Amino acid sequence: MEASKRLVMTFKSAGGNTVNLTVDDPKESLTETQVIDAMNLIIEKNIFCPGEVDLKEAVKARVVETYATEYDLKL
Repeated sequence: MEASKRLVMTFKSAGGNTVNLTVDDPKESLTETQVIDAMNLIIEKNIFCPGEVDLKEAVKARVVETYATEYDLKL
């Protein structure tokens, strides 16, 4: 079984839509304060502008761990 982790940061855009930004394999030592600071910086510096609409509010962040089992389909 193969495991993977992603940091999912959720923002609200100026148009009222929800936008998720993901980072694969976040550091194990990542703190809540670092995530909050990064999200605030993304908004402040307008680093991402999905669909030509500014991000206006940090909504939530979470680390998602996924386990995948691959099967050999050769019979």
